[in-house]
Amino acid sequence: MLGQIDLKKQQLDAKRPLPKYTVQSLREKLFLEWTYHSNAIEGNTLTIKEMKVVLEGITVGGKTMREHLEVINHRSAITYVEDIVRKDEPLSEWQIKKLHRLNLKGIDDEFAGVYHNEQVFISGAVHTPPPPFNIQEQMNHLMTWYDRDAQALHPIVRGAMLHAIFVGIHPFIDGNGRTSRMLLNLELMKSGYSPIIIRVENPLDYYNALDKAHTTEDYNDFIELLAKEVEASLDLYLSTV
Repeated sequence: MLGQIDLKKQQLDAKRPLPKYTVQSLREKLFLEWTYHSNAIEGNTLTIKEMKVVLEGITVGGKTMREHLEVINHRSAITYVEDIVRKDEPLSEWQIKKLHRLNLKGIDDEFAGVYHNEQVFISGAVHTPPPPFNIQEQMNHLMTWYDRDAQALHPIVRGAMLHAIFVGIHPFIDGNGRTSRMLLNLELMKSGYSPIIIRVENPLDYYNALDKAHTTEDYNDFIELLAKEVEASLDLYLSTV
């Protein structure tokens, strides 16, 4: 599948520069969907249309302040991801903490960007994250892996494994899922791919593949699942331009 994706990316790259306003409208579409699905999969009840008006500065009646902030914060975090890509900055632990801080701003400022000091569990998962006294060590291992071995991997494989390993460590009290999907898309965008969407309509395959990766260290199902989304995104661009 990766070979087929590489071919489609070459076809898209051959068409560059892409039409300015087409790219702008696709960007807005994908970023709204990314914000919607990444929050909805975590329990946010705002519809995609409601999220659109929240991002335009309008309050939606009957919805909590947290739900509004999750949307606004997610968009701020995407802007930061774009900034990292534009500046071609190497991934750092500080960036990961800042992404988390942006996502939790005004929601839980005490724990925003701060590793937790209590044992946490992932609801519905077999995998149990490491105890709090091991979190820093595990994050150190993650960053060492990223700086060394990961650089030889295909960008989709690297992004998928970064997502899976990070969310398996589960270093924060809340917001690990959103942050992990930010890291995935950051890796894809650095390599010239558009962001992909993990859709709320069918999260079971996503969570099952993650749990398999965490309990068996077999990442193939998770990589394949994400690769299909990358291909779908490329198909969207190719069909448009």
